[in-house]
Amino acid sequence: MDDRDFGTGTGFGGTGFGGTGFMGGRRGLGILAAGTAVLLLAGCGGGDAEATALDRKQVASVLPDAKAVPGWRNYMKPDAQEPVPDYPPSVCRVGPKDKREAACEEVAFWGTSSFAHEPDGTTLSFWALAYKDEKAADTAYDLLAGWYGGDRVGVGAKEVDLGDTGAEREANRAEVGAMGGPGTIAQVRVGTTVLGISTGTQGKTMIPDERIRAFAATFAERAQQAQDGDRPTAAVPKG
Repeated sequence: MDDRDFGTGTGFGGTGFGGTGFMGGRRGLGILAAGTAVLLLAGCGGGDAEATALDRKQVASVLPDAKAVPGWRNYMKPDAQEPVPDYPPSVCRVGPKDKREAACEEVAFWGTSSFAHEPDGTTLSFWALAYKDEKAADTAYDLLAGWYGGDRVGVGAKEVDLGDTGAEREANRAEVGAMGGPGTIAQVRVGTTVLGISTGTQGKTMIPDERIRAFAATFAERAQQAQDGDRPTAAVPKG
């Protein structure tokens, strides 16, 4: 699997990643809360503990599959790989060479999964970049968010509130994306991972903000479950 596989729809090379771009801008750190909220939302393992770096199988398991996204057709099954030095993940191709290298060189593994929803051809794509530690992930998040800011998801993009999901998060939507209809792109950092989500359609149906929040929360929880040493089981509620 390489980024040449992601040339259609709102995934890599389309409205989302490596094509029109990935919306972003730094939107603060997750609020530290007590108990389970720290584990599920802060994405850092809680307290001063270092978040765990993920291996290839764990990265693949973090990516949502058909069971995790009910009602959607999983046309690109979850898969992960180690980056090829001369062919970095498409989502790392940001701006000047020095920034691109800073975002890409510390990537240990990366992967994607994509879905479609009929009859209007709405697409939903997830990607994950796994780093060796939180510092590297935080640096990459800032570079990706800075590069993919502005109106890259579409002209007149507006922010979507993701709540407290992840340690850092950003989401934006535009009425007209690269597929011609509404598009949304989100980015979340959870511990040692940087996660991305994109949606788009050739139709007119806009995915509600609450569903975007559900996609992001589920993805973030799956990343946290993996970093806690558990098998990711979080799924998007039906609706």
